[in-house]
Amino acid sequence: MRWPAAVACCAVAWLLCAVPAFAVAPPTLSVTGASLIVAGTGEQLYSVNPNRELAIASTTKLMTALVTLQHVRNLDEMFTQYDWHPAPVDSQIGLIPGERMSVHDLLVAMLLPSADDAAMDLAYNVGGHSVRRFVAMMNAEARALHLIHTHYTTPSGLDTPGNYSSAADLVTLADYALHYSPFIKHTVSLPRATLQTGRYVRQVTNTDDLTGRVRWINGVKTGHTYDAGYVLVSSGTRDGMTLIGSVLGTDSEQARDDNALALLDYGFGEFHWVNPVRAGQVLARPAVSWSSNRAVVVAAGRFQQVVPRDDRVSIQVHAPAKLSGPMRRGARVGSASVVVGRRTLARIPLELGRALPAVPFFTRASQILRRPTTLMLLALALVAAVAATRLWRRRPRTVATGHLEER
Repeated sequence: MRWPAAVACCAVAWLLCAVPAFAVAPPTLSVTGASLIVAGTGEQLYSVNPNRELAIASTTKLMTALVTLQHVRNLDEMFTQYDWHPAPVDSQIGLIPGERMSVHDLLVAMLLPSADDAAMDLAYNVGGHSVRRFVAMMNAEARALHLIHTHYTTPSGLDTPGNYSSAADLVTLADYALHYSPFIKHTVSLPRATLQTGRYVRQVTNTDDLTGRVRWINGVKTGHTYDAGYVLVSSGTRDGMTLIGSVLGTDSEQARDDNALALLDYGFGEFHWVNPVRAGQVLARPAVSWSSNRAVVVAAGRFQQVVPRDDRVSIQVHAPAKLSGPMRRGARVGSASVVVGRRTLARIPLELGRALPAVPFFTRASQILRRPTTLMLLALALVAAVAATRLWRRRPRTVATGHLEER
């Protein structure tokens, strides 16, 4: 490949946010801790004491559900409730020792009405008849997910020393669990459900009253104890963007819901998804040597990210002004910079979308011959040749004569 001496740098100003959105003030939250992230990327958009280690009540059950699903493949498997008797204040579905219920229904009971007896049943059976062993599995998974401000001492979330997490760890765990398990993602979005197994059919209701009441909310988990106050991990989706937020230490269910909605509303009001570059998108059409055609230069990757609504997004394309074959399809021919506000967030390689064949010699020769300068030079050469020929013909001729010497 031959690059021209000058490399063209053309700035394609695609103004995705031409009119800045009205800036939304950060929410004033009455919480002990809070965190808001973008689902799938983990990008943190807002926080209050995100790494403070706090009691988290029944949001503990997110880890209980995750570990259960990592070790039980058949949700129709039946578990037998062991000899555990909850206190009257515990959230429960009234399981009695010896009662058999499917893993599916136990998970639903734990995630929706936040049943402590279902959580203990799962922990006992998945842990090989040892709740302590199951808790060790929970802590091992926390370490694997790098939840450095999280530790478990119970599968249910009841106030026990050493059972804590942080606002940031909770949203990270929820993001992973929702991605890892379609079952969890579906279940936590349900306002209510029916448990078919057990001694009798049970109707259960989700303790997260935002699910079903607010159209764009799709989970995730509530919690409440004396030490933790009212806790809520929430997921919401608007305009193709999903955010996950957590609020800890609120003083009532109403305050819990109000703070969770304020946090998510702030995120959706202040940020949005942008997708200015897609893989295969044509970003330049440089000229081709010895041809009237133009090359097709495309993006080799994509860029999509959540950015502030009032930040302008532009693309700066760095590609040669002219290309020469032969060049294969996919050959690297430059880069594109994605600029958000004043920050360059990504540089994406550019490549040829179509191969450039070698130009035949006769094609190049014919084009050279058709150039005005070439024709002028040929004409001058022809005139000079004709003049030289005439001069040659008109030159004086000398006749050689010889003299004979007499002897």
